[in-house]
Amino acid sequence: MTNRFRELLEKGPILFDGAMGTMLYNMGIFINRSFESTNLSNPELVSRVHNGYVEAGAMVLQTNTFGANRVRLAKFGLDEKLREINLSGVKLAKEAAGDDVLVAGSMGPTGMVPDLYHSDRMDKLRNVFREQAAVLLEGGVDVIVLETFRHPAEIRMAIEAIHELQVDMPVIAMMSFDDDLHVADGSDPQRVAQLLLEWGADVIGSNCGIGPAQVYDVVADMTGEDRILMAQPNAGIPRQVDARVMYMANPDYFAEYARRYIDLGVRIVGGCCGTTPEHIRRMAQALKMRTPGVSRVTPREPVRGVIVSEPMEEMPLEQRSAFGTALTKEFVVSIELDPPRGLDIGPILDGVEDLVSHGVRFVNIADGPRASARMSPSALALVLRDKGVEPIVHVTTRDRNLLGIQADLLGMYTVGIRNLLVITGDPSKLGDYPEATTVYDLDSVGLLRLIADLNMGIEPSGRAIGSQTSFVKGCGAEPGAIDFTKEIERLFKKVEAGADFIMTQPVFDHTTMERFLRAIKGINVPLLMGVWPLASYRNAEFMNNEVPGVHIPDQVMRRMRLANKGPRARAEGIAIAREMIDEFRDRVQGIYVMPPFGRLDAALGVLEGLL
Repeated sequence: MTNRFRELLEKGPILFDGAMGTMLYNMGIFINRSFESTNLSNPELVSRVHNGYVEAGAMVLQTNTFGANRVRLAKFGLDEKLREINLSGVKLAKEAAGDDVLVAGSMGPTGMVPDLYHSDRMDKLRNVFREQAAVLLEGGVDVIVLETFRHPAEIRMAIEAIHELQVDMPVIAMMSFDDDLHVADGSDPQRVAQLLLEWGADVIGSNCGIGPAQVYDVVADMTGEDRILMAQPNAGIPRQVDARVMYMANPDYFAEYARRYIDLGVRIVGGCCGTTPEHIRRMAQALKMRTPGVSRVTPREPVRGVIVSEPMEEMPLEQRSAFGTALTKEFVVSIELDPPRGLDIGPILDGVEDLVSHGVRFVNIADGPRASARMSPSALALVLRDKGVEPIVHVTTRDRNLLGIQADLLGMYTVGIRNLLVITGDPSKLGDYPEATTVYDLDSVGLLRLIADLNMGIEPSGRAIGSQTSFVKGCGAEPGAIDFTKEIERLFKKVEAGADFIMTQPVFDHTTMERFLRAIKGINVPLLMGVWPLASYRNAEFMNNEVPGVHIPDQVMRRMRLANKGPRARAEGIAIAREMIDEFRDRVQGIYVMPPFGRLDAALGVLEGLL
């Protein structure tokens, strides 16, 4: 390693800076532009971000060059400015750093999916990384940081490319993990750590993708003798507020996890997407006590033309499906299932068999939650329907344009899928393939209108479809939304657009639910309250700090803290969920149970005595 970086490590934990892209986005640089080009077009903004982190206590600044490789720059027609953008990025960071703060050259993935069976593609990746690394080294960085890689094969090309330059430059290699703590090829943290070290990384770790709690689990599995670890999480799970992507984990929560990382043995910490100088300032204060010395989306309404045929009347709700009938006559229970990331549906089938034996009749099937690549929910719905449950299929507007969505809806209806939960969906940039196109021809309100039209026998253009569908179509709601007024206004629009039922995010706070029920008094469609049986105190911390629209009151947090983890904590989480159900059972038409980590036994614990 270079002397400066080695000396800094010997003094104690190292604090890196926080997000660059988030800060530039908040300053008005929109996501459809290259953030790295700001080094040339608006360098004073980049300097302002760097200076903010220096003042907050960052010991290392990362250059604004994450996406400044030839492949990513070419998408903006900037590939010929690669050298200029990277050198300017180093210069701006060094000017802000002065003599006391180090500068790390940031390198991110290309967006190309590596293919081990095509040597030409792998050679291209290696050349792309070698080119950018050479310019960063020319600029005078103290260390190179490979960050947010999801494919092990790609980060290997980057590490090898840097070493081919034959310079004594330390390399930090960090990968971005999914919710299930695996990377794109299915490798777990232990396997990733082993590979990164074998390939020549000096520091290994995890950044982006997930928040503080899950990054803790990743680096805990990466620990080993003589390993130098780095943790750089996002500020929790992002959400959209006023068409802007926002991150919800607050600075105090980050400071607490900074202490936990250091106690675990992590040597380097920092922040990724959503973090600000205030997050870094709180982390710096925490380390002193441990150290010896969204794209902006504008949804469009469905295109409406001349109606060729008079619309039909929608079929009565109770005649559309067994779920529709249940909504009008009984207390309804549905349990959420996530489709698998691969082909193995065996565990899901076993779980559904258990649910059916306990009297569960309805299940929700998510559609690529958090923009993750999973099995088609409609395909899984067909399999599960044959196992004795009636599916409620989530439909997002993220991945398909107006034509594709309409085709899928007609196909689902033809094969017998009748129940839909309509949601806008998280932007692709937040998930497995950030380079994938995020469509959003429609938002959830527009999609509800489209389905309502199909139920009346017409398509969005106004043409008759020859018959009519009979979908039971629902929408989501966040009782704990930050902008509560806007959430309620939008919920009224969803019902006006045709929503037949509402399912809420999980609710833990009686006061929050009371306020929500008062606010929707004029809405006369069935409401299913979201229920999440907490699994542990850490799970409660995660939900409270990192999940949008969720608030857990202090008294519930105290109960989970006392229970901590294990069977006692799971029992306490179930008890808390049942208390919410008991309190509001007479004021809602049912519950929507979201079992943590897919633990259906927890869901059945909540339902004991209800079915």
